[in-house]
Amino acid sequence: MSEATRTVTVASSSGLHARPASLFVQTVTASGHQVTIAKGDKSVNASSILGLLGLGVNTGDEVVLTVSGDDAETTADSLVEFLTTDHDAA
Repeated sequence: MSEATRTVTVASSSGLHARPASLFVQTVTASGHQVTIAKGDKSVNASSILGLLGLGVNTGDEVVLTVSGDDAETTADSLVEFLTTDHDAA
């Protein structure tokens, strides 16, 4: 089993709140991987909407993703792409 870690600056204009957080959780769950997301010294399971909202991730915040499982590198890259896209843009 492999593990991949990425440090990402969040691009969504409202951070990871409401719709972007929900989409991110769906993406993580669909990947079938164990994913944690950390902001500062707080880390949560990225497939938990409540955990994710509890981190209070805002635009421009830096988070650390850790992905465990087969093909973790590819999943980590796709999650980085998700976080660096503004999902609040109309």
